[in-house]
Amino acid sequence: MPKPSPKPVARPALKSVGGSGMPRTPRAHPAAILSISSRNYSSWSLRGWLLVRFAGLDLQTQVVVPDEQSRRELLLLSPSILVPCLTHEGVRVWDTLAIGEYLNEILPAAGLLPAERAARAHCRAISGEMHAGFASLRSALPMNLRGHFPDFRVWSRAQDDIDRITDIWRDCLTTYGGPYLFGARRTLADAMYAPVCTRFRTYGVALDEACAGYRDTILAMPEMREWREAALQEPEEIDELDMEF
Repeated sequence: MPKPSPKPVARPALKSVGGSGMPRTPRAHPAAILSISSRNYSSWSLRGWLLVRFAGLDLQTQVVVPDEQSRRELLLLSPSILVPCLTHEGVRVWDTLAIGEYLNEILPAAGLLPAERAARAHCRAISGEMHAGFASLRSALPMNLRGHFPDFRVWSRAQDDIDRITDIWRDCLTTYGGPYLFGARRTLADAMYAPVCTRFRTYGVALDEACAGYRDTILAMPEMREWREAALQEPEEIDELDMEF
C-alpha cells in the first residue's frame, strides 16, 4: 500500500503592515527608559535627555520624584549624581558622559562624536571639562528655567568660569564653522553645554555676538523648547534654588 502523504506543517501567519502583505520587522533598537529628576533644576537630566534625543533612540522618560538625595545632588551637596540613568537592552548607564559614549557605540551614525579623529578628541576634552569643572558657575548660577534674574551680580570666581566657557565656544565656532560647536551636526559637546545656555538666559549674562548666537541656537532647538515647556509645568520647587539673588 502506498504510504500516506505527510500532513502539511502549520506555519504561523505573518503580520503585515498597512495591508502591504510584507511581514512586520522588529525594531532594531527597542525603546529605552531614561530616569530623570527635575526638568526645571537638573542640568544633568537635561544633558542625558538631549543625548538620547540627538541619537534618535526611542525613549520613554521616567521622572523620579525628588527625594532628599536628589535635592542634595541638585544643591551640589552630594558627589553622587545618579540621574539621569539610561536603561536599554538590559544595560544601565547612569553617568552622562558614559551615556553619550554608549549611545555613540550603538548608534554611531547619529554623530554624537565627530568623525575626524582630532575633532573627536577635542569634543571629548571639552565635554569632560564641562563634566568635571566649573564648580563656581554651578553653585552661583544654578539651573532654573522658571527663574529670571536680570540684575544678578556675577562674582569673580563664577566670572572666571564664564570666561573659560565662552573661550571654548568661540574657539569651536571659529574652528568648525558653527552653528553648533563642531559644525553642522549636534554632538556630545552641545548636550553638555546646553544647560549653560539656560543659565546665561536666566541670569542675564552678557555675551559677545558669537556666543550669544550660539546660546540662542541651542535654546531655539525643538528639544530645548519641549524640555522648557515641561519644566514650566512642574509643581515641585526647591526653595534654595528659587531664592531671589
